[in-house]
Amino acid sequence: MQPTPSCLFIEGGHKLKGEVVISGAKNAALPALAATILAPGEYRFSNVPWLIDVQTMLDLLCRLGAQYETTNTALLLDTSQAKDTVAPYDIVSRMRASVLVLGPLLARYGRARVALPGGCPIGKRPIDFHLKGLELMGAKIHQDHGYVMAKAPRRGLSGAEIIFDFPSVTATENLMMAATLARGRTIIRNAAKEPEIVALGEMLLKMGAKIEGLGTETLFIEGVKELSPTEVSIIPDRIEAGTYLMAPGITGGEVIVKNTNPSHLETVIATLREIGLEIEVQGDTIFSHRGRNLKPVKVRTAPYPGFPTDLQAQVMALLSTVKGTSVIIENVFENRFLHVEELRRLGAAITVEGRVAVIQGVKKLQAAPVKATDLRASASLVLAALGAEGVTEISEIHHLKRGYEALAEKFNKLGAKIWEAPCQHHS
Repeated sequence: MQPTPSCLFIEGGHKLKGEVVISGAKNAALPALAATILAPGEYRFSNVPWLIDVQTMLDLLCRLGAQYETTNTALLLDTSQAKDTVAPYDIVSRMRASVLVLGPLLARYGRARVALPGGCPIGKRPIDFHLKGLELMGAKIHQDHGYVMAKAPRRGLSGAEIIFDFPSVTATENLMMAATLARGRTIIRNAAKEPEIVALGEMLLKMGAKIEGLGTETLFIEGVKELSPTEVSIIPDRIEAGTYLMAPGITGGEVIVKNTNPSHLETVIATLREIGLEIEVQGDTIFSHRGRNLKPVKVRTAPYPGFPTDLQAQVMALLSTVKGTSVIIENVFENRFLHVEELRRLGAAITVEGRVAVIQGVKKLQAAPVKATDLRASASLVLAALGAEGVTEISEIHHLKRGYEALAEKFNKLGAKIWEAPCQHHS
């Protein structure tokens, strides 16, 4: 007998009030953990979010020979014995970001065998940019039985000029890591500018790398002979913060969001103010209050510093309850409206044509059984359910656990009613 899968149950209609502490950013933790391959030794990480994806990356590093232990405040990771260069399918298939070990393995050991990645079904997300960049640096790459086989020349990777068609985050990270140990100078043009990339660059600088241009679209990396281990504090998760900032717009009340970096959220804050939320920033704390009248808006997702695609589903849930016609244009991933069907089940009035979603605000959403289709879609269903009449049941909640630490506990502290229990309507 298969055990009954568990679902998240959310009773809507409770005003939120209180404070929530934001966890470290998953998308900053994963590349930081991969970077430890570049310099074997002992690392100390703080503010690491304890999420399925982080556990998967640690499993992968352990498979390569690393060891780790956790204390109350830190993750201690020792990569001095990590000499294996194969990232197997059983781990990589659980998370696309596993491909981040490719650059570091190739730079450090001159070879890597990495399974083609899995992860969320939100569009093509090919790893061509990673492979083309490594080939420009001299790597020989071929695909064999679902694996990428990469070899560096005997003298190692060489600096190169790499121009991206699109500012890919993981490709920027992978190639920046590889370039730190390459001979000569690498220039990455049209690089991604996300705060998580700046954080990785700052970690590499602390390890002894030479990088200029962090936070701009052109990175200059001068290869060095070797790097050394360091201590890292993971930056706050701007996507988690954005999710909690939107919640009072749906439920009413006020949420105080602590341990944030407001400068990473400027576009999000501007958008929420345009919708009519009252947002106030004090240091690393942001206050979000519903405000009197919310207004429909037009939102376009774009690479950082634009509106993040990772908050598109959540803002759609909010706009579903705002009177009038809102429009969302998804410019980053071509298959990122999977949550629309599920929001419609809750009573949202949304039509989609290509990359454009048109949302007619409704007075009240209604509870229904829904299914999480990917990580951010699941967060949008939680937000919608908080404002819906009745009890919503969300299945496939493993997606949520990949990116939101202690979500039910955090919302319950704010006055929501969320609990996990065996599914009643699971298919």
